[in-house]
Amino acid sequence: MTSVPARAGRTNEDFTGAVPTAAVLIDGAGIPGTESICRHGVAWYAGHLGGSLLGLLSGNADRGLSALLAEAIERVTDKHRDTCDVASTISPSAMVAVLRVSDGLVEYLVLGDTVIVLDRPDGAPLVVSDPRETIVCRPYRSALEAIPEGSDEYRRVLQDLRSHRNRPGGFWVAKDDPRAADEAITGSCPVSEVTCAALLSNGASRLADVFGLADWPEIMTVLASNGPTEIIDRVRRAETRQAVPPDDTTITYCTDLGKS
Repeated sequence: MTSVPARAGRTNEDFTGAVPTAAVLIDGAGIPGTESICRHGVAWYAGHLGGSLLGLLSGNADRGLSALLAEAIERVTDKHRDTCDVASTISPSAMVAVLRVSDGLVEYLVLGDTVIVLDRPDGAPLVVSDPRETIVCRPYRSALEAIPEGSDEYRRVLQDLRSHRNRPGGFWVAKDDPRAADEAITGSCPVSEVTCAALLSNGASRLADVFGLADWPEIMTVLASNGPTEIIDRVRRAETRQAVPPDDTTITYCTDLGKS
């Protein structure tokens, strides 16, 4: 597991962790002004959501991943419901990726724009992603690029974009409503059909799905030979060349799944 903040000295709003049979990656999200309605912040939300989810995964092999995520969302929301405006459109939220090995199956869950990649001995990797946020964000992207980041207008456009969260026809993330977990992309496959797996924040997956500088088979090959740091270094170089603002970048790479 490797997690690097967008810039040195900046708080990393990603979280990742693992227990013997499961791995979790949380990609925290917030916008300017979040601190005015939540005294804890995005990193706190991501860390507590990830920690709660790992705890639930440790002792509930018989419960589905969506149900466990819903309970984790409710637990973390309850921790700051009395002190923060959890329902605000700018309150902390997060994207989620979960991988679990149970009863001979590899189970996966993706909520928001995290990515899980399952490498298979026969055929191309299975790439699990949730395209809804990308689709909703597309018409806003050019407007945001034309506005100074941090300006009142930038915040207004960003808040309008965030108003599509956790609504039918919009996109779904972990925030204050546990019912969002029911909208996650989930599935499973026999563990015998998976050689290894990777969980990536959107800051890491951009090497493939934004910059187009590597396909998923190449990324899995690099992870196997050089580990997550090499992928993150490539992302940083691409961000510099293309003048793209850096993002928190996190990768969890899982091997020997059949031994879990």
